[in-house]
Amino acid sequence: MINTIVALATPTGRSGIGVIRLSGGAALGIARMLVNDVGFLPEARTAHLRQLYDGAGDVIDEAIVTYFKAPHSFTGEDVVEIGCHGSPVLLRQVIDICLANDARMADAGEFSLRALANGRMNLAEAEAIRDLIDAQTLGSARQAIRQLRGEFSTQLQPLKDDLLNVIVVLESALEFVEDDLPEVQADGDKQKLAVIAEGTQKLAATFRAGHLIREGLRVALVGRPNVGKSSLFNALLGSERAIVTEIAGKTRDQIHERFTIGDIPVSLIDTAGLRETTDTVESIGVERSKATMADADIVIVMLDASEQTSDEDREILDSVKELNYIVALNKIDKVPSTDVDRIIAAEKSSLAYLRERITPVSAKTGEGINDLKDAIVRPFSPEDVSTAGFLVTDARHHDLLVRAGSEIEQSLEHLSQKMSEEIVLIGLHNALRYLGQITGETTTEDMLTRIFSTFCIGK
Repeated sequence: MINTIVALATPTGRSGIGVIRLSGGAALGIARMLVNDVGFLPEARTAHLRQLYDGAGDVIDEAIVTYFKAPHSFTGEDVVEIGCHGSPVLLRQVIDICLANDARMADAGEFSLRALANGRMNLAEAEAIRDLIDAQTLGSARQAIRQLRGEFSTQLQPLKDDLLNVIVVLESALEFVEDDLPEVQADGDKQKLAVIAEGTQKLAATFRAGHLIREGLRVALVGRPNVGKSSLFNALLGSERAIVTEIAGKTRDQIHERFTIGDIPVSLIDTAGLRETTDTVESIGVERSKATMADADIVIVMLDASEQTSDEDREILDSVKELNYIVALNKIDKVPSTDVDRIIAAEKSSLAYLRERITPVSAKTGEGINDLKDAIVRPFSPEDVSTAGFLVTDARHHDLLVRAGSEIEQSLEHLSQKMSEEIVLIGLHNALRYLGQITGETTTEDMLTRIFSTFCIGK
């Protein structure tokens, strides 16, 4: 198998610069062939401006060539990075030349996988590279950087060390002590296990906020036709994305856009107006709106402050009672300011279950938009995620932490019931394996393949 890999490390398409990355034993030899100089011995970690040649000896580009000598490189192997002009045709030509000279195309995430295999990083740090590339907000980028710098691993290591110490004591007792574990020793082990279980639970508990800043929220705008959903959609985005007219039922299909509230990414969905209709296309849009409501993290139900609450409004509110929702009372610019509180009080009186869910807004003037944004994220963000400490953002990590904590608690219960060390150790070994899977120490090859398949090719 050819052990030198090549890939484009920058996005495809036209650009000022495109970077091609090589890693493996033949990387420097391929670079020498590209610069048409068999004696080319670049100083490591130093940029060199050289002309690139094709197989016929013709100059095809002038590029920056940088050599990273093993093991002091990203992958731990010889790495060469070639910064060409960003013509897709040119970049493809350079890659083809590399492929014709003892290189092969890298698989998804293979550079990071080699870094993991060569001890340059652990699995949690490698996954942080993917998260940093995919980050949608500064908050998610900050968390990815903290994980990449080893903060997660640093918090996990003492838990794994303490757990291993308890395992060693129990294994020794099982092997060399004929009688039961002394009471003092058993009490000490129980205290240590309780502390370890609490540590895993504390880390796992950060996932709610971590998942929020990484994945964000799906928010659906619903309401009867012509209450101003498209206008509010535009106001929340800060741009004229949806068409706004006085014609009721103009939104036939859903419109999706992304924006951020603080450090939280939001996927906002403008839906078709909910009403009974004989129009085939509009009725399909209405059915899609109902499906979107069920899948959304939170639903914004729009009411018109300038009109009486209709039966259609009440039907919509009834349909979301089992969902997470808030109410945007729109068009308050059409109502005297002295009447707004009275209207809200009347709505709450006629629909008592709304309680504190109503936020008065004007999509036209922007009044109340910031309050509505706060109301959207409030149920999901009990703390300011922008100033929070390290957060677990990956569902895989959260699942493994929960499993480890559960195994430790079960072993702790078995120890309290004075069960044999063999029974207690089963759960502790499982917990140690789960914690090791987070950083890749005990992760199977199939799992590694699945994880790195989510990476981009050049990483």
